[in-house]
Amino acid sequence: MSSRYKSVFSRTALSIAAALVAGAPAMAQTAPASESETASPRAKEDTVRLGTISVVGQGKLAGGQMVQDDSVKGRSTITKAAMEKELGTGNVLQSIALLPGVNTYNYDATGMFGGDVSIRGFASDQIGFTVNGVPVNDSGGYAFYAQEMIDKENVCTASVAQGSPELESPNSGATGGSVSMITCDPTDTRRVRFSQTLGGLNLKRTFVRFDSGRFANDKAKVFLSYSHAEVDKWKGIGSGKKDHIDAGFSLDLNADNKILGSILYNRMVNQNIQTLSLTQLNQYGYYYDYSPTNIGQKTPGPGAQVDIAQPTTAAGSGIYYGLALNPFENVIASVSGSFKLAEDTYLKVQPYMWYGFGNGGWSRLLLSESTGLMGGAKDINGDGDTLDTVALGRASVTKTNRPGVTAEVSTTMGNHYLKAGLWYERAAHRQTQPAVRLNDDGTATDKWLRDNCVQRVDGTCYEGRDSKTISTVYQLYLNDQISLLNDRAFINLGLKLPSVTRDVTNYANETKVPNYTVVNGIYTAGTATSKTFNIERTFREVLPQLGARFNIDKKQHLFANVSKNFRAPPNYAYQVSSSGVYVASINGGPVQPILEVKSETSTMIDAGYRFQSRDLSLSVTLFNSDFKNRQVQATDPETLVSTYLNAGGTKNSGLELELGSGVFNGFSAYGSLTLQKSKMKEDLRVTTTGYLPTKGKQFGKTPEKMASLSLQYEQGPIYLRLKGKYTGAQFVDLMNQQEAPSYTSADFDAGYKFSNWGMLKNPQLRLNISNIGNTKYRSPSSVITNAAATTLNGSGANYNPSTSFYYLGAPRLTALTFSVDVE
Repeated sequence: MSSRYKSVFSRTALSIAAALVAGAPAMAQTAPASESETASPRAKEDTVRLGTISVVGQGKLAGGQMVQDDSVKGRSTITKAAMEKELGTGNVLQSIALLPGVNTYNYDATGMFGGDVSIRGFASDQIGFTVNGVPVNDSGGYAFYAQEMIDKENVCTASVAQGSPELESPNSGATGGSVSMITCDPTDTRRVRFSQTLGGLNLKRTFVRFDSGRFANDKAKVFLSYSHAEVDKWKGIGSGKKDHIDAGFSLDLNADNKILGSILYNRMVNQNIQTLSLTQLNQYGYYYDYSPTNIGQKTPGPGAQVDIAQPTTAAGSGIYYGLALNPFENVIASVSGSFKLAEDTYLKVQPYMWYGFGNGGWSRLLLSESTGLMGGAKDINGDGDTLDTVALGRASVTKTNRPGVTAEVSTTMGNHYLKAGLWYERAAHRQTQPAVRLNDDGTATDKWLRDNCVQRVDGTCYEGRDSKTISTVYQLYLNDQISLLNDRAFINLGLKLPSVTRDVTNYANETKVPNYTVVNGIYTAGTATSKTFNIERTFREVLPQLGARFNIDKKQHLFANVSKNFRAPPNYAYQVSSSGVYVASINGGPVQPILEVKSETSTMIDAGYRFQSRDLSLSVTLFNSDFKNRQVQATDPETLVSTYLNAGGTKNSGLELELGSGVFNGFSAYGSLTLQKSKMKEDLRVTTTGYLPTKGKQFGKTPEKMASLSLQYEQGPIYLRLKGKYTGAQFVDLMNQQEAPSYTSADFDAGYKFSNWGMLKNPQLRLNISNIGNTKYRSPSSVITNAAATTLNGSGANYNPSTSFYYLGAPRLTALTFSVDVE
């Protein structure tokens, strides 16, 4: 399908939107809402799941974009009332996009291809993500993949702690806050919910959920849902397909003892969307993508056949779209229990298991049969000789088994609420990079890379990387919440003691270990060799938290919080890599990191004011963070050694404002404002004697200004909602030499609920239009050191630039969804 599609469907849907807007006053019902519908929703600690936030109250404050909160720190929560109006294919990053401090973008409009986020200038791999209290960041490198989590219909709340994770939150890499999601419990009554979505780009999605209602003397209830979705990419050739299963149960043993459980399964096969450099964007245009044609392979036969690389042309980049794949499947399973041990004393326990398998980063590998394999020459293409250079498909495979458990004992003693908890996890993270033969059409013979690997002479698989990481985490926490002055004042004292061990074993593979001779700080490269080696490091920190709240009156309070956060180094700092040199043998010694990587730490201070009533809620937060040992990647131009360097300190400070209204004649509104700065405190050392002059520069991917607004009209059977966000300009490099311009985008949602008909309840038609103005914008995929050649302080050497790549804003997408319950 052409990227610049104009379909009858789109025009029809826009006409429906116009008709809904025009007819809203006529269709509106003016019956007053019940007290339960207008009661203000409020965030509170979940009674069963550790480290999560649930919402009490059924009101419609800010259209579900905001809840009242008594936390001692900055925190924002979005509810089901807002999320159920979004497109069902969406992910949590789209749901939290309007919240203060949040800078997010998605690779496409549906959310099925994923996206990225930063909060207060902290990247997604510095933010702790949990689902039902289970940590879901990658256990090795902390990456987060939003498209793999929960079907939107099953999410009840998504909560963002902008600066400090919840004390109980099981995260070893959260220096910059946390995001938690929880699924909705099964309903008390039996029903089957069905929805069907059709939209532009051949979007098709079917969702079915069964709720059992209460059974077993009203003590138990379960739900099971399944969805299938597929959509074409918005540029280039290719598509995304997703199958998803969510299941959950609730068991009320009695009034004081309860068990919740969930199993979330996701299987996706996506073809990637090409990122572009600024040069590519200017040369080839906005819709440039992977190559639409396959260059092919030579026919095996006598003599030497030499395959060639896929060329970069105006039609597409140097990777064939049929190889630009990202297949992945994962399971998140957990059981949470809350049990009364004695009067005012409770035990919470949550064992969990996270499993994932898949691959990404495909490339066309040109492998020499005579020199490309460990152990000697091998006839790969079966022509009877070892003279050829054969084109293969290669990708990085990850398999993770991640069992863990969290537990907490809490009790009340006078005006003290005391908690003590423990988190234990042992994650096995297997990372390989096999290669397979290509089919005649250029696709891989096995896209999952489970079978048919290219083998060495001894029958083992070729591997571009081959490592196993065992990450063992122990974390103890203690908490004392003190109520004073007849509950008018509140003090929160917390202490967290994490211990993270990285046990990384690299097995000998086709990517060789560098050998260096170092004299007076000068690296001289020797002959690289394939080696098996092990590196083990343990990281521990003491992380205190101190918070306070003072109630001015029933509607107003002041709050303040200071906390220390921690992030253990990622596992790839101890691996052999073809993209950089992180480890090496120095002067013939054992393989070690080029530079010892320290844990990142941040000290976050929040101070603010909240006004909370049924008709209006306002939250204003001033924040400041002192970030130490921030890690960045840099390359020494003299030695070409690329490694992770300590960027030193960064100071993030700013203001966050959040405002939400009640419902007035069907109208409600939500708005947020973020003003922030993220300044580097030191020059960045990138060579033995040379420093990039980064002191005082703004850290990348940190817009100084962001503002969002949501306006909603909901009355009787109809709702209309318009959401918009302004994202300020942001630098893409630490030297502030290249900038992504500011942009504003907006989405429109509408819906109409029809009357019940027999067993068919709550029939509803929903319209979703994303990026209604077809705004074109670009978001940096990562932060680089410098975008232009720079003279280093100290050595005076010229430091070569890196290239920044961008994800581009997807064009307008229109979708219609019909849903109905059968009861």
